[in-house]
Amino acid sequence: LVVAKTRLRLCSAKAGQCSQCSQLHLCRFVVCGQCRFGNSCKNSHSLSSGKNQEILKSQGLQDLTERQLFQLLLQNNPRLLPEVCPHYNKGDGLHGSCKFSTSCTKLHICQHFLQGDCAFGTSCKRAHHFHVNKQLFQCFSCENVENLFQIYRNKFIIEGQGERRASEFPGRLLPPAVPQTLGGATRRPLSSKPKPASAPKPASDADKNEICLFFIRKNCSFKEKCARVHWHLPYRWQVSDSDGVTWTDLPDMEEIERAYCDPRQENSSTEHSEATTSQSAVDFLTMTFKSRPVRRLSTASSVSKPPHFILTTEWLWYWRNDTGQWLEFGQVRQKDADAQASITPSMLEKLYWADRDGEVPFCAGNQQYILHFAGEETQMYQQNLKYQTKRKIRRRPRFVSADEVAIKLKSAASPSAGSSTAESLPQYWDKNDHPGCDYKLIQLSKSAEYNRIETLFKRTMPNSTIHQIQRIQNPSLWRVFEWQKEQMTKKNEGKSVNQLYLFHGTDESLVEAICEQNFDWRVCGTHGTVYGKGSYFAKDASYSDQYSRISSRRNKIMFVALVLVGDSTQGRSSYVRPPPKGNSKAFYDSCVNSESNPSIYVIFEKQQIYPEYLINYS
Repeated sequence: LVVAKTRLRLCSAKAGQCSQCSQLHLCRFVVCGQCRFGNSCKNSHSLSSGKNQEILKSQGLQDLTERQLFQLLLQNNPRLLPEVCPHYNKGDGLHGSCKFSTSCTKLHICQHFLQGDCAFGTSCKRAHHFHVNKQLFQCFSCENVENLFQIYRNKFIIEGQGERRASEFPGRLLPPAVPQTLGGATRRPLSSKPKPASAPKPASDADKNEICLFFIRKNCSFKEKCARVHWHLPYRWQVSDSDGVTWTDLPDMEEIERAYCDPRQENSSTEHSEATTSQSAVDFLTMTFKSRPVRRLSTASSVSKPPHFILTTEWLWYWRNDTGQWLEFGQVRQKDADAQASITPSMLEKLYWADRDGEVPFCAGNQQYILHFAGEETQMYQQNLKYQTKRKIRRRPRFVSADEVAIKLKSAASPSAGSSTAESLPQYWDKNDHPGCDYKLIQLSKSAEYNRIETLFKRTMPNSTIHQIQRIQNPSLWRVFEWQKEQMTKKNEGKSVNQLYLFHGTDESLVEAICEQNFDWRVCGTHGTVYGKGSYFAKDASYSDQYSRISSRRNKIMFVALVLVGDSTQGRSSYVRPPPKGNSKAFYDSCVNSESNPSIYVIFEKQQIYPEYLINYS
């Protein structure tokens, strides 16, 4: 597989106005896929002209097929692909800071997504697809439209914007691949046989939008490589500096949070805060402070984690009545008891996370409503279907003070907190050695359990020598895994969920962090995203062996994970989550390299994974 760089370009002069330049004289629309002018086009549609052939020979590209050459031009010639709008990628509006919105002639898409390093995943407020920009690609062939993500990614690698990720996200020229000998083109070979990639550079806090739960509770084993922000509270308020890149902590953070948690408050100016005027307060509706952008970081939503997780963010939902009062969904005053809504805050939160542009029908008394998420929180409203009246909706977190955080941490660390955990652990675990919330490595002796893992491994690694197999006993991760299995079983109408033992090779330096905190694809998944941005697991140990990296020892280490693969579908490089099943609202559980004969599985939610064994081999 190759990312190829060349100096060859299309001539930018109008037809007939250039004859001496060293660039190709060819219709740009033909290169993109289709020219609507056909035979009446003033530009050449042929590479076989004497001048074009002469230019190709001078660049050493005369042996390429037309399709290969067009792919080479698409990823190198800046005039051929629509430029990514830099203003869309800044600011907090629906179109960022771009003033042209839908009339903009540039690409409204997350640039970090195209570069393959967006840290926000499904929670990113920028587009991770090309649907909204389809008018910009009307002259592109179906094949090129299908492969836009790959073409742009190669383009960024060549330009250097994706250079730091080039080894992590192998690029490719679309099949059939350009031969290794490209003459005047600069080759960047990325072998089809995976090679060890260097560890990813840690993203700065400016690129992260979620607070790490492990860091709050005790410590995070991923340290500076962690894809989340390390902070001692489940929320953090910051204001953007004048450079538009750096974020600075706001003073009186707890008071700002207290005000924000009150649905009546539109800014942080309260009788208890030092900000006595709205000019010196955080505006919650525009998320600004003295005209500068403000952001609120928080821990994961409570609905996305098992119930026993502490210090997740519990989001509450409110609606405004005729007198201007903000009432919480699910809590109705006695005189309005007959008008209680048929939906709860936790139900709303789950639906909001599933589709932030969705609509939710519900009833209150004998009235029917539609709640519109509308993409941005300030635009949310509910509408009465009979009278067409609209009421504003607000989503605010439940307040947690710094003192309450300390109390919860102390309670979670007490011996009684894990007393019921042993009851839910696997029977074959060594109960005497489980250390509460931490993990323990138990060396396996020759037994049926040992033989089972050895057989799986030796099926494709018959010439390897196993020196040790260890069982990873992590009660906290096991409870999360069992909770996830229960949720998936409910969605599957009570039918058992497909689970498999799969292999994963990774850098030796990440073993301890994975044992303690599970896999995080943004840290552990540095080898590619051809089937989606997630954690990759293989049926064959021989495949994962190519990714097992060591520093000084001769022996290698490989994980054997128990994975809830559920219902799988063909993966794509653009996926940040499994796609929906047909036209339904249900989603697949994982992606694969082949639906008919899957050997590689991509998992997007780490709750579906339990890292159960470590194999030390040579």
